[in-house]
Amino acid sequence: MRRVSFNARTAFDAETGGDIEVALFVFEHALLPQPIRLSTDPTERLSSDPLFYGTRSSWSGANPVTDPYLFVLASAEVPGDMEDAPASATLVFENVDNEIASVLRSFVDYATVHMAVVLAGSPNLVEVEYRDMKLVSTDGDAGEVRIAIGRRPIEDERVPMDRFTKDRFPGIYR
Repeated sequence: MRRVSFNARTAFDAETGGDIEVALFVFEHALLPQPIRLSTDPTERLSSDPLFYGTRSSWSGANPVTDPYLFVLASAEVPGDMEDAPASATLVFENVDNEIASVLRSFVDYATVHMAVVLAGSPNLVEVEYRDMKLVSTDGDAGEVRIAIGRRPIEDERVPMDRFTKDRFPGIYR
């Protein structure tokens, strides 16, 4: 059973939602000098020139003052928990910066994606968290970037297959 904070339960029970849910994303890769942090809510104005909005949260080891989560128009679904399928989700970022879009499409190997759902009124209190997801595919242009994230497929595990040799299966060769 998932634990839900008192703030979230109060917001869910209210007639008009006073607090909204915010999805926070962290994209990490060895080729990135620092992680890309994105938010689905313009919680506060971060700078006036250039105009940036975002969310300040200490989730995932971020310093709220120096490492804010930048606001992007995004739609996201929470990863599923089906028994016979790995957790996966699709993120659609609209009107992202051309630089961020090209960086997200440029990875040859898997980038790591962390996702959390928080409330705008309490961004340091995590309601739901999904860690160590992998960026499986990215398509689209600067106007809209569609990202598929999920657990690393079992087919990608680099384990040698068993060969039917005398050393490995001695019972076959009697």
